Amino acid sequence: MSECTHDCSTCGQACSSRTEPQDLHEKLNEFSSVKKVIAVVSGKGGVGKSLVTSALAVELSRRGHKTAVLDADITGPSIPKAFGIKTRAKGSELGILPETTKTGIDIMSVNLLLEHTTDPVVWRGPVIAGTVKQFWTEVVWKDVDYMFVDMPPGTGDVPLTVFQSLPLDGIIVVASPQDLVSMIVQKAVKMAGMMNIPVLGLVENMSYFKCPDCGKEHKIFGDSHIDEIAASYGTRVLAKVPMDQALAKSMDTGTIELFVGDYFENAANIIEDELKA
Repeated sequence: MSECTHDCSTCGQACSSRTEPQDLHEKLNEFSSVKKVIAVVSGKGGVGKSLVTSALAVELSRRGHKTAVLDADITGPSIPKAFGIKTRAKGSELGILPETTKTGIDIMSVNLLLEHTTDPVVWRGPVIAGTVKQFWTEVVWKDVDYMFVDMPPGTGDVPLTVFQSLPLDGIIVVASPQDLVSMIVQKAVKMAGMMNIPVLGLVENMSYFKCPDCGKEHKIFGDSHIDEIAASYGTRVLAKVPMDQALAKSMDTGTIELFVGDYFENAANIIEDELKA
């Protein structure tokens, strides 16, 4: 018998120490129903994950799907503000009840549990990761077709917890046009590959600015390389979102559901086609 490498996936021997891959997914609340789960990720902060998450939830909701947002950015939650939700979440004998937006999108965020929305969440990693799990196991998600998970930046505790604990059907990587985007995308894509989670595509935010007077497009952060980057990783570009003052204002004023634009139509088409709820 050859020497044990402790990597059972490469071993053809049968031994007492051999173990099969474990399913680490947390069990969904027994009163919940969620068909598809999509995480919106990035290797760095400030690129617009919450904007993309909110806009996609709105776009698919407009198409007749029941959508939900699980805000996994525990220390920097912004989903309630984007939807103008100021009330606190409630509970029942069934579990924690998500707040519902004006157009019927269910959301859960740590800010819905705090006494004041400006209270900081000063928790260590394991507690934060545990909270994300609770949002899956203890919240009553009713008849959700598409759930979007707004992730914190990076590849630390919470992204790892979400990748391992939730049955993700795919991820969307958000980036900006700066030169370091290649490295940022690579980190997120490689992590997804390690966890065997499909990459649905890339969204480039702040892609350009269109002058309202002359209509000319200006590359504020330099020329985009997102198409080449997507091709190099065997994926595609879902959207190129410009610097739009109206879109930014809708996030700041809690009126994202009222924003009118076609920036996310292609991304929604691909989600509908490939992840039929």
